[in-house]
Amino acid sequence: MTHIHYVEYNMSHNSNFVIDVPKGYHWLIVITKTPAQFWVNGGLKEYPAHTTIVYRPTQKVYYRACTDQFINDWIRFESNAPYITESPLPFGEPFSVNDPNYCRKLFELLSIEHNFNRDYKKSSIEFLLKTLFNKLMESYFHGDIFSQYYNLLKLRTMIQNNPGEYWTVAKMADYLRISSGYVQNIYKRTFGVSCMDDVIDNRIRLAKEYLIHSNQNITEIASQCGYQNVEHFYRQFKHITGKTPRKFQKYGS
Repeated sequence: MTHIHYVEYNMSHNSNFVIDVPKGYHWLIVITKTPAQFWVNGGLKEYPAHTTIVYRPTQKVYYRACTDQFINDWIRFESNAPYITESPLPFGEPFSVNDPNYCRKLFELLSIEHNFNRDYKKSSIEFLLKTLFNKLMESYFHGDIFSQYYNLLKLRTMIQNNPGEYWTVAKMADYLRISSGYVQNIYKRTFGVSCMDDVIDNRIRLAKEYLIHSNQNITEIASQCGYQNVEHFYRQFKHITGKTPRKFQKYGS
């Protein structure tokens, strides 16, 4: 059973913002969007943007702004759910979030559910909070986050959402302001697939959807998926799926 006392997302504060609770009352999760200082192991330490911390009930809570502006998402709640009380997360120890935009959306949805009395409010909050804890565990066990990680994540999201754009390694390098060789290196190392293979995979994924669920012809679908040459689309589609676009359109997977 979970009860939210308060939840906010994308809250902005000035440079003298401080939270100081010597003995916390409830569970508390904070995710920063700007650098901040946290009291950890008897002293203040500065942490970068996209840092999270989970406080258990009765635990000392202290964090503060360390730049001109402090922006964060946070939620204070009570719960006896095992996925929270028995979580392997380190309570009271900050760590980096590997997908801050995803977590921000969860906070936004939690805020909406908390502020409206809808029929499935309790179960929706439970599902959202459990998803948030899943994302925090993914972050904690993700390992170190290097300087280009968040920009790289944005780039991959752009590719997945718009695979039909004219993507090249050079264009990706310009976006990240690094060399083409370094883009290819860190992309493969981070996501386990090369940047151009990721573009192709997402184009074929989109093409499959259009072939089955739209009334466009194959030339139109090829163009919409980023192929200027329909023959090239045929070759690449068959290489990946084992079927021609026409056969896939007729028989499916």
